[in-house]
Amino acid sequence: MTKVGILLGSLRKASFSRKLAENVANLFPEGYETEFVEIGKLPLYNQDFDDHNQVPAEYTTFRDTVKGLDAVLFVTPEYNRSIPAVLKNAIDVGSRPYGQSIWDGKPAAIISQSPGNLSGFGANHHLRQSLVCLNMPILQQPEAYIGNVTALFDENGKIVNEGTVRFLQSFTDAFVDLIKKYKG
Repeated sequence: MTKVGILLGSLRKASFSRKLAENVANLFPEGYETEFVEIGKLPLYNQDFDDHNQVPAEYTTFRDTVKGLDAVLFVTPEYNRSIPAVLKNAIDVGSRPYGQSIWDGKPAAIISQSPGNLSGFGANHHLRQSLVCLNMPILQQPEAYIGNVTALFDENGKIVNEGTVRFLQSFTDAFVDLIKKYKG
């Protein structure tokens, strides 16, 4: 079984990122298991925790969870032309202590979303910069920028536009191909 972790850049229970990720999670083929990874309870990264052997339990649980994944899907809104602080904190917690990054070599894909037309472009590219630094092979094409997200879902949180579903299926298929390349 191939395990794909999903990290959300929004903490809201009914966030557009969560709804989008739940739809995408259902597009993975048989043999793939998706898991939403909790990041909202991680204390802000402080190197003193690692340096003085006072690592919060939340760090250890998070790091162990991500270590057990084969790949990571990031689904995020854009906050002030960048990624939300909660997502950056999770990246920092996982990249430390120096030389022990849990991200190293894990295939990754990014979906950014926004109620507006810009589709989270800035967040998507800022996140890519961090993932490159962390040596995560990132899905290059197709890029996933989902604009006007407020009109995307029905009352049950399902995507109503078939063109969007087809696009997200092609995105997921390409991500699966990338995972196979690095897992095999």
